[in-house]
Amino acid sequence: MTADEYLQSLIHKYAVNVTAAQTAGNLIYPVLEKWSNNYLNSAVFSGSLAKGTGVSISTDADIFLSVKSTTPGTLSAMYSTLYEAVTKAGYSARKQDVSIGVKVNGYSIDLVPGRRQSQFGSDHSLYRNKKDSWTQTNVDSHISFVKNSKRINEIKILKLWRLRHKLSIPSFYLELAVIDSLQYAKEANTAANVWRALEYFRDFIESARYTDPANTNNIVSDDCSQAEKAAIAAKARESLGKRTWEEIVW
Repeated sequence: MTADEYLQSLIHKYAVNVTAAQTAGNLIYPVLEKWSNNYLNSAVFSGSLAKGTGVSISTDADIFLSVKSTTPGTLSAMYSTLYEAVTKAGYSARKQDVSIGVKVNGYSIDLVPGRRQSQFGSDHSLYRNKKDSWTQTNVDSHISFVKNSKRINEIKILKLWRLRHKLSIPSFYLELAVIDSLQYAKEANTAANVWRALEYFRDFIESARYTDPANTNNIVSDDCSQAEKAAIAAKARESLGKRTWEEIVW
């Protein structure tokens, strides 16, 4: 088995069951609709499911909850009441940064509430639980940016690598870093491209600065501490010293 064949086998093995994940998401929809009190614009699958970058041993689905610009209350209240609504409905939930993680029928679902900034458009304000602040973003732009990058397979492998080595780096940050590391790299050359991305992580992840393509004031690379970035660089260095791909990612 060649290196490319081995990595493709991992992509196949850990493919997300999209239909099952969507079914689980649909089960919780009535709770979300009730929580919104008629202010819900839409509840759409976003994140890795929409981008095509998901792996089955991570979050199965993200649901972005767009509420109207006229929704009353603070962003903090919007976030807190969502948590209260899903826990009162009997779901096991946890507060994360911009999302509420919830288990539905054995699937991990991340609920991301955002208030639209105007009557039209896709710019939203999100509450940041870890910093007790807010940020502006555009989920549609994120999805388009990643889907059009032509680096989906490499991102999937490096998500597996992150999970197997228990590294702390948010998915969107990882996606931006992989895409940047593979500028001008050939497509359909998975093993060579993942190797190149690991070299980039080793040499540049501690200093590279990434901004949200939908909001340049949002510094995505600030979502990792310097210690977390150092751990990523160290693990990339260690991985590049291995003799087989099976030792790097599995």
